[in-house]
Amino acid sequence: MYKRVLLKLSGEALSGSGNSFNPVVMKRLAQEIKEIHDNGTQIAIVVGGGNIIRGKTAETLGIDRVQGDYMGMLATVINALAVQSSLEEAGLEVRVQTAIEMPKVAEPYICRRAIRHLEKGRVVIFGGGIGSPYFSTDTCAALRASEIKADVILMAKNGVDGVYSADPKKDPNATMFTRLSYMDLLQKGLAVMDSTATSMCMDNSMNLIVFNMNEQGNIARAVNGEKIGTIITKEE
Repeated sequence: MYKRVLLKLSGEALSGSGNSFNPVVMKRLAQEIKEIHDNGTQIAIVVGGGNIIRGKTAETLGIDRVQGDYMGMLATVINALAVQSSLEEAGLEVRVQTAIEMPKVAEPYICRRAIRHLEKGRVVIFGGGIGSPYFSTDTCAALRASEIKADVILMAKNGVDGVYSADPKKDPNATMFTRLSYMDLLQKGLAVMDSTATSMCMDNSMNLIVFNMNEQGNIARAVNGEKIGTIITKEE
């Protein structure tokens, strides 16, 4: 159904108990991405850095927020390189592009070059967020998806099936939505992504699918248009 997708992965989704990375999860993720790639889908990836450090949590350690955000951006580059390695092990050709230039590590982010990589069948991973503090990797996903003209953002959550009316782990009466609009997210205060990312997706009419990445095959199901998780659109 979708020819070009942007997959948003949280850093925590890559981690194991007590470790920054879970090799079993990394291998399974690589195989799933290879499956949809081999079926002709162009894939770009944005990965968070929460398994290493977040800008907001750095403040609790006495670190300045701006410095903490830059540390978080570097954490996303570490994760991007880890995902690149797993994908290459699975036989895919991968390029990492970073918003903060580090030529010995990755390519600088250039939109046209990223699109060309996708057209040539390469997977492109965007690291370093958007290169500025106070912006999350959710905002980076919304921005990069719009720039590369992706058909949809696939937001793979760690152990969550979709968007709920409340935290299902705390509220047994929480119900899952199958379809929402971006205005619903803002009005209901649903914590899917930050308000900057939500507004950017809404302004650019970018569809978003939130689903559980822990269930094997869900990435392919989302790409193929099967009804899983929650789909979020501009309109009701």
